[in-house]
Amino acid sequence: MRAIQQDRYGGPEVLRLTEVPDPEPIPTEVLVRIVAAGVNPIDGKTRSGGGFAPVVGPPPFIPGWDLSGVVAETGYGVTRFRPGDEVYGLAFFPRRAGTYAEYISVPSRQLARKPATVGHVPAAALPLVGLTAWQLVEAADVRPGQRVLIHAAAGGVGHLAVQIAKARGAYVIGTARTERHAFLRELGADETVDYTTIRFEDAVDQVDVVVDLVGGDTRLRSLDVLGRGGLLIPVPRGEPDPTGPAAKRGIRVLPIIVEPDHVGLAGLAAMVDAGALRVSVTATRPLAEAADVHRAMEAGGAVGKTVLVVDPAQAG
Repeated sequence: MRAIQQDRYGGPEVLRLTEVPDPEPIPTEVLVRIVAAGVNPIDGKTRSGGGFAPVVGPPPFIPGWDLSGVVAETGYGVTRFRPGDEVYGLAFFPRRAGTYAEYISVPSRQLARKPATVGHVPAAALPLVGLTAWQLVEAADVRPGQRVLIHAAAGGVGHLAVQIAKARGAYVIGTARTERHAFLRELGADETVDYTTIRFEDAVDQVDVVVDLVGGDTRLRSLDVLGRGGLLIPVPRGEPDPTGPAAKRGIRVLPIIVEPDHVGLAGLAAMVDAGALRVSVTATRPLAEAADVHRAMEAGGAVGKTVLVVDPAQAG
């Protein structure tokens, strides 16, 4: 099969199109013919030797965790799918997976049926960012009437967290540049703050939950808008650690890392099919151009997701 492989850590130039043996499903696994693969910032960090490189292990390996495609074969014991079923999922995260390829063999319970109302491209953009948003809102137990502040609300995870929190009845506040405020309002945000023109803690107070998708000093500054008993969810790992300062104020800290979850995937698909959730895809590129996609991603300034199209005939 064709696949993008890297033989060493480094910049986007280490990604090259090659041919490798087709995978074979073991018991409980499904062989998926990949139609499209989502690209995420963690892909680039891991490619360069950061991110989850210690978990993925040394090269050579095929990057990628997001996929949407068609079941080609099922391993012994699989009951959830049959050949021909359209599926999507987050494979093996954060372990080595390899979705920048024509095929992957993945545990059946890391997959769900693709949303019926969208093609494979938007479906491939959804798993990692969608499950992150789903799981952080679920972990926060967001309820009607709560005030939820989401930093980087127009980003990949943020724009989905806005929609999921809103669907749970929360009053949602998002930080983003002014040019993204109309987009956030369309998604259901009740209030928007341009962090480049005003300190968010001067514009917002008394929130129940803060979802920090930025890190750095934003993490500690967020404590100022949370009342006693509030919850801070820091998604990127790293310093500073807010746990000590938060405890002194009676604020809880609950860091999360996304996990493969077929129940969450099914929930996301149901929201998409009901018209309650949409994922922003701003670009598609052929599989062979994966290195160019990584270059553009690391240059910054992009809005929404880029998806690698593996099978143009089926992409939809």
